[in-house]
Amino acid sequence: MHSLRHFLSRVGLFSKLGLLPWCGRKPPGLSQPFLGIACGGNFTHLVANKYQRGQGNQKRPSQDLGPLDASWQERLADAVTPLWRLSYEEQLKVKFEAQKKILQRLESYLQMVNGASVTIAIPKSEGLSCLLHPIIPSPVINGYRNKSTFSVNRGPDGNPKTVGYYVGTWRDRNIVCVRSHHLKNIPEKHNQVAQYYEVFLRQSPVEPCLLFHEGGYWRELTVRTNSQGHTMAIITFHPQKLSQEELCVQKESVKEFFTKGPGADCDLTSLYFQESTMTRCSHQQSPYQLLFGEPHIFEDLLDLKIRISPDAFFQVNTAGAEMLYRIVGKLSGVNSNTILLDICCGTGVIGLSLARHTSQVLGIELMEQAVEDARWTAAFNGITNCEFYAGQAEKILPQLLKSKEDGQLIVAVVNPARAGLHHQVVRAIRNCRAISTIVFVSCKPHAEATRNFIELCCPPNSEKKLLGEPFVLREAIPVDLFPHTAHCELVLLFTR
Repeated sequence: MHSLRHFLSRVGLFSKLGLLPWCGRKPPGLSQPFLGIACGGNFTHLVANKYQRGQGNQKRPSQDLGPLDASWQERLADAVTPLWRLSYEEQLKVKFEAQKKILQRLESYLQMVNGASVTIAIPKSEGLSCLLHPIIPSPVINGYRNKSTFSVNRGPDGNPKTVGYYVGTWRDRNIVCVRSHHLKNIPEKHNQVAQYYEVFLRQSPVEPCLLFHEGGYWRELTVRTNSQGHTMAIITFHPQKLSQEELCVQKESVKEFFTKGPGADCDLTSLYFQESTMTRCSHQQSPYQLLFGEPHIFEDLLDLKIRISPDAFFQVNTAGAEMLYRIVGKLSGVNSNTILLDICCGTGVIGLSLARHTSQVLGIELMEQAVEDARWTAAFNGITNCEFYAGQAEKILPQLLKSKEDGQLIVAVVNPARAGLHHQVVRAIRNCRAISTIVFVSCKPHAEATRNFIELCCPPNSEKKLLGEPFVLREAIPVDLFPHTAHCELVLLFTR
């Protein structure tokens, strides 16, 4: 505990250990000096500077795309970044209170489960039984996203070749696509590529695909960048009934635009093209086709060189992710006598960063490209004690744990998508006696993940095949990776 508190004080959590900066009777001013005062070793400032490199002013399309009515700008900002009107200090207060209410609700659920009260720790503070730490601020507040996906649809002026984000809902049939250059979380580079894609669409004779059953071809654009300013663009295209020859013409036209035409101003590192007849397609379902440039971009994170493929999961806030992963490592308490089980590992950053502290890392990830990236990263960085498995965790984990029944302690780190963990994964963790520590990273703890928490902490239940001893929720740390939005990561420590 002492080392964790020392670490949290360094990254900007404690002005006095154990106290929220704004929870005293006389809250201190949290204006400009907030991050600097909160950061003992100026660590947050250094990380922020590191990840703002390459984000300088970008050249915009020379073509005049026309003014955008202020009301549309505000409506989009309210939809995508609903906290944008608040100061960042006020945003942190809102998010902290939201996370506290989620935890209070979770503890109430556990108490309602028959006998579950015995699985709750001794009361600590904030009306909670677990220890709730102060929220960790993002080192970068504006333009922090390293991945943005832009839609194509009718804009406020009715032009169907508008690139941006949606205002309205499909259910209400009032969708309008609004350009995003005013959104605080989108970096200028992403907006630049989106604007040039719009220029390309408006000069192309081929229609966009607004609704699959209505025909059309050009679809969304995804832009990925790293802290060095390298840029990967991925264009999705509905092939309809085009021949391969006709598809080649369209691929060549967009390649020409971004290499020799006006889009060359974007200075793309790579351009991908994906033919997709579904809302979302993985590389296995429909391969990403490299039209030009490098097949991957790379990121420097936690003393590792990380490889990133077009559809690999990587936290959208790189600077915030570094803070998040350091905290996960501290909470995990891994040592040379433990195995680290990294479930839903993405590109494997958490496990790879802790590999030197543990005897072995076992990573499981659904996306095959992400697993290939993790294996490459391990090899490039000379890490030899990591194994990564591609596939569904509910199919891989039970067999993997059976092969490790040799008495060695296992620490599980889980970082699932918003849907949470499959119930068979929770069952496998719960029933494995070697696992006594879980670090659970949740981006939506109030949704399906709540079911995961209850099944981890409830008394043994033979009907659900939850036979192992229950876990106890010990600590919770909110980490803000998404300034200006209502979203927040919550890191939970469970032990038994």
